[in-house]
Amino acid sequence: MTISVSVRQVVGPEDAAKRDTQGLRDGFVIEELFRPGEANLTYSHLDRMIVGGIVPENEPLEICTIAQTGTERFLERREAAVVNIGGAGTVSVSGKRYGLGFQEALYIGMGEGDLSFTSLDPAEPALFYLLSAPAHRACKTVLITREMAKKVSVGSAEESNARTINQYVHPDVCESCQLLVGLTMFEPGSVWNTMPAHVHDRRMEVYLYFGMQEATRIFHFMGEPGETRHVVLKNHEAVLSPGWSIHSGAGTGRYAFIWAMAGDNMSFTDMDKVPMEALR
Repeated sequence: MTISVSVRQVVGPEDAAKRDTQGLRDGFVIEELFRPGEANLTYSHLDRMIVGGIVPENEPLEICTIAQTGTERFLERREAAVVNIGGAGTVSVSGKRYGLGFQEALYIGMGEGDLSFTSLDPAEPALFYLLSAPAHRACKTVLITREMAKKVSVGSAEESNARTINQYVHPDVCESCQLLVGLTMFEPGSVWNTMPAHVHDRRMEVYLYFGMQEATRIFHFMGEPGETRHVVLKNHEAVLSPGWSIHSGAGTGRYAFIWAMAGDNMSFTDMDKVPMEALR
């Protein structure tokens, strides 16, 4: 069993504005997130969010403890959410098994025990996307199906951004301490996400782009509104977004993305909108 953990330090707006393409990728982009037979975790100092890709094959993959949390157990002072974007699999929490199909999620409350991940068919393994943030209270562990997700339709075909926001870990669906997690799907022909842009200095966010063809790319825009930058992402790559940065993108083909937030404010609509004329 292989578990790897990398650490990302906080990058401020002045630093980001001076970085070249590789420097931006080193600070914000998580590549090769899903590696067969591995649990691949990134510990970000942005609100202490942990982002992970877990791909079990013939043997279960377990997460019991990681040194970066400074605790005896991984979830001793943390909550977590898992979204499956691969084949069917199971997640065991303190020995209790939960089956997760494609685009189903599991919220896991603070204080739960060891986690174990398995794929039902190693030839079509589960792709478990893990998000974890510090917590100060325990909430109930909940399996969240696609039907349970709160669906919000936004955008329009005329603006090339017609999409449905599926809210998974959200106060209207599942109680959590500070995590918010959802999945955004686009209507055919729509390519823009999160535009007009916004920032929310009270919390960070991370996007995972998926559901893309091999040649499809996302031009993900980031940076302060008056000092924007971009990175080009392919399928199954994630990008960290500090509270000071915009986070929007456009794809060369169809795609979806999972968003997750952690920080002071849990209101999904808490954002500071950026006028188009402020973008540079």
